[in-house]
Amino acid sequence: MRSFDIPEFYKSPIISQVKAHRKAQDPRKQDFSPTLLDFGGVRIQLARHFGFCFGVENAIEISYKAISENPGRRIFLLSQMIHNPEVNDDLQSRGVRFLQDPSGHSLVSMDALTAEDVVIVPAFGTTVEMAAALEAKGVDVQTYNTTCPFVEKVWKRSAQLGGEDYTVIIHGKPTHEETRATFSHAATSGHALVVKDGEEAEFLAQWMVSRLGGAEAFWKVFAGRTSSDFDPLVHLERVGVVNQTTMLASDTQAIADRIAAAVRERGQGEFANTRDTLCYATNDNQSATMGALDAGGADVALVVGGYNSSNTSHLVELCEARVPTFFIRNELEWKEDGLHHFDIHTGRMNLTPHPLPTSGLAGIPTVLITSGASCPDASVERVLRKVLACYNSGHDVDAVLTEFGRLQG
Repeated sequence: MRSFDIPEFYKSPIISQVKAHRKAQDPRKQDFSPTLLDFGGVRIQLARHFGFCFGVENAIEISYKAISENPGRRIFLLSQMIHNPEVNDDLQSRGVRFLQDPSGHSLVSMDALTAEDVVIVPAFGTTVEMAAALEAKGVDVQTYNTTCPFVEKVWKRSAQLGGEDYTVIIHGKPTHEETRATFSHAATSGHALVVKDGEEAEFLAQWMVSRLGGAEAFWKVFAGRTSSDFDPLVHLERVGVVNQTTMLASDTQAIADRIAAAVRERGQGEFANTRDTLCYATNDNQSATMGALDAGGADVALVVGGYNSSNTSHLVELCEARVPTFFIRNELEWKEDGLHHFDIHTGRMNLTPHPLPTSGLAGIPTVLITSGASCPDASVERVLRKVLACYNSGHDVDAVLTEFGRLQG
């Protein structure tokens, strides 16, 4: 796979060494068990896969290239380039400005843009309407387009489905940048509908079979989330399911299976197979997290990443179902009064004075660490070192890594 030129300050010698050893031992990615590092007073489990994915590294490379190639010019990002505060803060410190917030609200008036401005399209992509508006002003939206190739793959599949008269059902968070972009692209070639979760999918499946309550019942749930001129009595005959690539793959598959079952139960219509649109990186990170949890031994989990990161929040969901879990942006969330961590259910910050166990199931406490696809390895290393500092571990990091490499070799 292609390597990217990303700033050194996002990299971690420790994490890179661990990942390199695991890749050498398992090049086909068949082993999802965690890496176990024994530091004496504490054991650290690192998930088999975590951190920057292909699409994120591609976006970072292009964004920093845009800065270096355009001294003196105004540079804008359509919205946050990825959902990680460290990356976005660094870009802003270099003069990059955001045109919109993650929800699509304007931060800089489009009227202020000129054809001389540089505009970077974020990894989530953008809507057909926004691209057209920028092009109408003479703004180049292709040179620094960082849209993830796997997002574009979903767009292409959606266009194919629309051209074959299928309605595209998008499993995603309705206000998320990627979902809005995918919806826009799908709606240009056919009809589209956004379903946010399994509960809505169950309602839709039952409605497709019984049509109980008629169109009025449908619109009570899905108003504002369909393409124009959408008629639920007509446009749910031929359907296919794609997803916001950062959703739980298992949830998307369950939704697709439920909709397919509804089509079969109804006895008419067609369902398109769209398994090929699931993102490999999302799958790998989720499988690695489950692999670590299934391996057992972890007394607590730390999930590192941006609090508005969809893929990271789903790793939190997986972990908190099995072990006490703390969702943290980075090591700076440890403060004098304890660990400040994000609650994905309430959207609020919580405080836990003593989050790390003093003993564990195996006597020595074991801490599982993983991160989202938009989180730099450097952030994970700093969290790892913070954990070690909390335990006053007597084992040198380099020595432990040398032993790890010897055992792996």
